[in-house]
Amino acid sequence: MSDNSANAPSLKAAINSVIKKKLQGYVGFANLPNQVHRKSVKKGFHFTVMIVGESGLGKSTLVNTLFGTTLYPHKNDAEPSDETPATVEIQSLSADIEENGVKLRLTVVDTPGFGDFVNNEESWKPILENIEARFDAYLEQENRVNRRKMVDNRVHACIYFIAPTGHSLKPLDIEFMRRLHTKVNLIPVIAKSDTLTEDEIKQFKQRILDDIAQHKILIYQAPQYEYDDHETVAENREIISKIPFAIVGSDKEVELSDGRRVRGRKYPWGVIEVDNEEHNDFVKLRQMLIRTHMEELKEYTNDVLYENYRSEKLVTMGVQQDQTVFKEVNPLAKMEEERQLHEAKLQKMEAEMKMVFQQKVQEKEAKLKQSEEELYTRHKEMKDALEKQRLELEDKKRRLESGRPITPEKAKKKGFSFNK
Repeated sequence: MSDNSANAPSLKAAINSVIKKKLQGYVGFANLPNQVHRKSVKKGFHFTVMIVGESGLGKSTLVNTLFGTTLYPHKNDAEPSDETPATVEIQSLSADIEENGVKLRLTVVDTPGFGDFVNNEESWKPILENIEARFDAYLEQENRVNRRKMVDNRVHACIYFIAPTGHSLKPLDIEFMRRLHTKVNLIPVIAKSDTLTEDEIKQFKQRILDDIAQHKILIYQAPQYEYDDHETVAENREIISKIPFAIVGSDKEVELSDGRRVRGRKYPWGVIEVDNEEHNDFVKLRQMLIRTHMEELKEYTNDVLYENYRSEKLVTMGVQQDQTVFKEVNPLAKMEEERQLHEAKLQKMEAEMKMVFQQKVQEKEAKLKQSEEELYTRHKEMKDALEKQRLELEDKKRRLESGRPITPEKAKKKGFSFNK
């Protein structure tokens, strides 16, 4: 059998030669992106985002600011009562929004109650169970006979709000991200960053990144591709440099001294503009989450996070995977292997046929030998009987020739009869 590694370079060279072929004229497959665009616009898009953080950090306001509409209702601070839930709740809100003919089904998953209790131990558990339940629901749809109307309710991004303490991550923040970083795309944001100075924000970001690196927490990073142009690469690097995003959310407009109206917050010392990159990182967050990397978030959720969960789930159910199917296959080596297997199968069949033939021959020989013995026994019996009769006749003849008188009684016993 030939070596796969020896033939791999030749295969790669052949593939490269095919890729580098130049067309003699216009064929038309360059229009494929336009076909995908028309199909996508017609079908519409969907996106599910989860917001997690303590109460009062402006989660609902940020959602409304991101999508430029009153999508999520403002919450009124309720006074504590006996009916206050003792665990984290999961609330989901879906809405259809449209922009320039492009439709988006947006689902916002809120987690009221997170971090608001005296004992926040395992407050992450209901959130993790909700994410896994959505994975299970999608896996169940994949196993159906009819999969035409599959609904993707998986969480594609989780915006985690960090309180602007200026120190470092709290144990609750670390525990939450450590438990969920393999299940969802984590996007950490510093809420209400207008309460910190620029130097404090810079130092706070570094402390957060140090804690994340120390605990080996995976946060979402904008992917980079080989074929990206310099402008895209620079844009992605700038987005990555802003993580965690220091944001200010506001869906209300305020008037500037020059008469312009902008979204922001007005203070005695001035105005914080939401859409001004010099004031906060809201624009970069929106750019990554919506304008440039929404499909990458969905793709990473499907290809990595969900596939890992699906593999673990099937293994726990007793489903084993043959790892040989993922190995690089050399067609020539595969044909040689199949030829040898075929020859081995033919040799086995030939050996089995020879064994069956010999067994049949042995059975026939045994049967013929038994028949021969039976014929010999019958022949001997008949020969002995004839010899006995011959001796008796000779004895009778000898007696007759000797002339001895035979009495009627003896003649009768001997089988002779006399007429009186």
